Amino acid sequence: MEFGRAGKAGKILRAALRPLLTNVKSTTMASRMTQIMMKVIQADTVSQRGLRNVIDGEAELLTGFDFNELGALATTMHAPYTASINRVTGEMSVTIDPFVPLDMITAPQGTTHFKITSGGAEVDFEQEAFTNAQESTAVLPHSAAATSLITHTISLPANSTKPLFLALGIEFYQDINGSMYALKNGSYNPLGIIKVDGGV
Repeated sequence: MEFGRAGKAGKILRAALRPLLTNVKSTTMASRMTQIMMKVIQADTVSQRGLRNVIDGEAELLTGFDFNELGALATTMHAPYTASINRVTGEMSVTIDPFVPLDMITAPQGTTHFKITSGGAEVDFEQEAFTNAQESTAVLPHSAAATSLITHTISLPANSTKPLFLALGIEFYQDINGSMYALKNGSYNPLGIIKVDGGV
């Protein structure tokens, strides 16, 4: 029962972040997320065995989860960032100080450009429902020129009691005659959960 609940919870969370996942390719994403969800459910110290769930477990264990096992966020983006979730206002934010892409982003061969994406989700695991929002930079050159300050602000319902998730990712592109092509169809693009607020 709990394994089934973990699989279903992972599926809902992936659906909530699907706008960010369209350019992330991974064959092990679902199974790895189910494993983490099992740990979340097993951390439920309130419910009886077999009835343990995500709501009473430790959703924060999902912090640091990489959706792409071939491209981890921590080994791809070395620029420091700050992330915050304000449950009262429903506002999430990611701030990245100016950085030099060639120095701070480990890009696959052939990369000429990249885009930084972020997204937030409020997930109701019991009702299998969610609210999400996302933001991204323009397509930026992967060069020695420093970026500007990057600030993403994501607005979700205020005063939510549900678990809140904030994810950050990078998409890589190659410019061929003025057209942008996703490198390797997204197999290099990292996306990670960088902050979780497990709910009230």
